Amino acid sequence: MFRRKLSALDYHNPAGFNCRDETEFRNFIVWLEDQKIRHYKIEDRGNLRNIHSDDWPKSFEKYMKDVNCPFKIQERQETVDWLLGLAVRLEYGDNADKYKDSTPDGAKNTDNTAKSAEPLINLDVNNPDFKAGVMALANLLQIQRHDDYLVMLKVSFRRLTQDAIAKASQAKEGLPVALEKHILGFDTGDAVLNEAAQILRLLHIEELRELQTKINEAIVAVQAIIADPKTDHRLGKVGR
Repeated sequence: MFRRKLSALDYHNPAGFNCRDETEFRNFIVWLEDQKIRHYKIEDRGNLRNIHSDDWPKSFEKYMKDVNCPFKIQERQETVDWLLGLAVRLEYGDNADKYKDSTPDGAKNTDNTAKSAEPLINLDVNNPDFKAGVMALANLLQIQRHDDYLVMLKVSFRRLTQDAIAKASQAKEGLPVALEKHILGFDTGDAVLNEAAQILRLLHIEELRELQTKINEAIVAVQAIIADPKTDHRLGKVGR
């Protein structure tokens, strides 16, 4: 889920990054601060660079407070995503002159008004990753296949909107979420679409949490079976 931002920041292994690996995670945080965020002065980064110290979590927690990260140290995926968004924003600020006039090759002559009205127009519909993602989404939503992947994507958006409205109509209490605390890391050129992307990201994170809970429950169930097998001495077998 971090690959695009990592690629944009020229991280050495964007596809294989694993934030759950403690050593890799700590090295990544040091790289992010040294190369991109640079919130501390060089001489003040010693505690953060000492990744083998038992006090490193405390140093990282302090770092999170210093950069005003809204998440807790236990919320690792959310924290990494937020820090990456901050790094992308700072990277753009450092190279504003380089990026301000850049436009996709296929849209250099496109009218700015048209871009605002159709924020999906600059997508590379021939990109294999794009096609695979649209197809997976269509299969998940049980949407009929179409030769035009952009059409399928728009239909998927409409279906997601309808599902969201249906779920919202159900009585379900929850905690309010401040979207401004969640940096998107990219700009579609449309404020409404930006907000929708933020909401979809938060929903995706929530689904990941639910999936992890179900995985943990399955592991516990399997462990219970293994820990208490039924033995049938007549068959010479152990098991149910």
